[in-house]
Amino acid sequence: MDIAIFGAQGYALGAYEALTTLYKKRKVRCFMVSKSGSNPKTLAGLLVLEISQLYSQLSSAEKDELEVFIATPESVQSEIEDVLESYGFIHHQRLSSVRWNDLMTLYHTRTGDLQPLSTLPIGCHEPFIRLYAACHEKDTPLTEDYKKCEYVIPIQAGAGMADRKVCAVRDDSGENITDRNGNYSELTALYWIWKQKLELPGGQQAFSQDSTREYYGLMQYRRVFDLSGDDLLRLVDNEVDAVLPYPLPYEPDINAHHKRWLKDADWEALETALTELQPEYGAYFPAVLTQRYLYNYNMILAKKSVLRDYCRWLFPILMRVEELSEPQGRDRADRYIGYMAETLETLYFMKNRDRLNIVHTGCYLLK
Repeated sequence: MDIAIFGAQGYALGAYEALTTLYKKRKVRCFMVSKSGSNPKTLAGLLVLEISQLYSQLSSAEKDELEVFIATPESVQSEIEDVLESYGFIHHQRLSSVRWNDLMTLYHTRTGDLQPLSTLPIGCHEPFIRLYAACHEKDTPLTEDYKKCEYVIPIQAGAGMADRKVCAVRDDSGENITDRNGNYSELTALYWIWKQKLELPGGQQAFSQDSTREYYGLMQYRRVFDLSGDDLLRLVDNEVDAVLPYPLPYEPDINAHHKRWLKDADWEALETALTELQPEYGAYFPAVLTQRYLYNYNMILAKKSVLRDYCRWLFPILMRVEELSEPQGRDRADRYIGYMAETLETLYFMKNRDRLNIVHTGCYLLK
């Protein structure tokens, strides 16, 4: 039975790569979309066809046998199922975030490109974890119950500009950039974590021995890390420095992907800021842009010292970008800084992958 993958972005491309690696006897016929729009015409060397185009090319027997994997955001998968059935495609299944996590773990275990956290041996030392979940007053309520672990702490991002309080912990106390939330998105919460929780009092430069078991991080109220109890026991004894979400692949590279969302002038500002403040990273930046993997969502869980060092590196660059941008960052609110930070997270951890013990896990998308 042939496979068609519904979707034409990073999620769908990742599914294709995993399926064709893990199940070599299965043939992926093409990618499907509702409308071509801004989607690519080909992906992984296969055609990207509108559902009506594919329908017209198939015989009745082929329609009955075709299996469709729906590799799109979960919020639209139910609607896509209805469309598929209206065309007579009856064999379909959703690639939910749960299935995606399992698929990526199997794929990266097979290829050895990335280290899945769940493949490490289980240790016996429990870490101290504070994983903050960024929320915003305009977030839509979840429609399903989510039992938060005791180490997950909701934090209201952009709280200083909000009309109402939605979390007990807010990003507008102490030293903060809550007023820049329109551009920094969830990163105003990360800035607050950095300044309130990661920097040592009195300018001390070394953490205590116990702090090697301390992990801090950021995720989102709707997009959460897939972490089991056993996964937590893998952190300390395996000396894990950072846990990142599985990256998404883009074709032909992540530079082409970001051009869909950011202006060339903003990229030039970023390149200038890197050259001025971090010339070693600036020299490495082109190599990162011309590879295919991007760490999305600005999500991270890391040792206290590792996350502190990352924040010390990240935020001066972003603030210099604001100064160089036209218009300047304080005069706009289009989230461009948050988008840039995804690429900077990719740059930082790819450049330091030989120095840091970086592992990966999936994310759940809550409804």
